[in-house]
Amino acid sequence: MTHRTIYTTLIAWLSCLVPVFASGEAGGEGLPVKAAPLFESFPNIPITNSMLMVWISVAIITLFCRSATRKMSLVPSGVQNFAEWVVESLYDFLSNILGAYMVKKTFWFFASIFLFILVNNLLGLFPGVGTIGTYNEHGHIVGYFRGGMADLNMTMSMALVFFALWTYWAITENGMGGFLSHIFAPKGVFHGFMKVFMVVIFIIVGFLEIISICVRPVALTFRLFGNIYGGEQTMEKLMDLVPEQIAFLPALPFMFMELLVAFVQALVFMLLTAVFLRLICEHAGEEGAHH
Repeated sequence: MTHRTIYTTLIAWLSCLVPVFASGEAGGEGLPVKAAPLFESFPNIPITNSMLMVWISVAIITLFCRSATRKMSLVPSGVQNFAEWVVESLYDFLSNILGAYMVKKTFWFFASIFLFILVNNLLGLFPGVGTIGTYNEHGHIVGYFRGGMADLNMTMSMALVFFALWTYWAITENGMGGFLSHIFAPKGVFHGFMKVFMVVIFIIVGFLEIISICVRPVALTFRLFGNIYGGEQTMEKLMDLVPEQIAFLPALPFMFMELLVAFVQALVFMLLTAVFLRLICEHAGEEGAHH
């Protein structure tokens, strides 16, 4: 897979990642749960402060990819060298989880989602995010910018995209029969009464597995949103404890921790989605597997 291919698939996927539901009015103390609408676009879809941050992060990733691949050479420049290190590190890491076969087919998604979440999380820590804006009727600032991952719509969008891709990859790699067999068929060799008994047991277990699969997008949604929103809300509350002139001081030590959280949450989301895919496609690429 060339760097140009990675770049093309990266931007194609990121460009379609926008929140799927309109957000309501912002209000109350601290960071509102809902993103604040800034203006409306055609056809009457509100553009929120979190959507604006998402688009900025996509633009940053696009510019980075273009600058890294504009004049590629055997003796790479600093930007190209850094981009190659990022891509190779992610590729090697995912290869250990997904295997050599599946990583070639799915690397574009997992690399994209890691970079997308990481850049959004880091942008949310920049000065002015959440503090530059207008005052609402309650006398609190409604920021023009809001961390993309601090919007439940955004994290749910990513989880649903993964769930759709997970279903597609699971069926195409296992076949419909293999997919259903993976969920419902007994594991092992049984005879007589024990075979009938285990078939009944694994059918029940299969329905529980379906419930577990359906819960995964919900868990992915709230895990990422809760960690990012909780961190931003905590810093908001800390800054409210002191006068505005020195409001940054109580939150300053936590800013360094949030830098680590920004990376860890991007890594955890990518890791969990990769593990979920590996569990259903553990035999993909092996002899006798369905392709």
